[in-house]
Amino acid sequence: MEGLVLYFWKFRISDMSESDAQLRLFSQALKPLGHPARLALLRLVVRGPVEGTPAGELQARMAIPGSTLSHHLSELVQAGLVKAQRQGTTLRYAACFERLKALTNYLWEDCCGGGCRDPHCL
Repeated sequence: MEGLVLYFWKFRISDMSESDAQLRLFSQALKPLGHPARLALLRLVVRGPVEGTPAGELQARMAIPGSTLSHHLSELVQAGLVKAQRQGTTLRYAACFERLKALTNYLWEDCCGGGCRDPHCL
């Protein structure tokens, strides 16, 4: 059975349309958010100042070692959800709001078949 599932998955990937490519792109951006520490970090960065939150402040608020923080922030930067800017000796991390908005729009764009009039939908 496992071989059949693997065959189907490989066939499915090779038969991806343009919208499937978009699905792959967005899934790669969402993947890092599957880890609780990265999701918590992203939420801290989003709540922080537009010019970015210093790494030291993020570390203090998360209470995790610097190397662990660096790893998680690197994953968020690689996914395009956060950007890092050096300001003297300080690294500041800011949310990539345009990218985050694109992700949430993608999740909701076909809500209820694209014709939802329910006030609870976005």
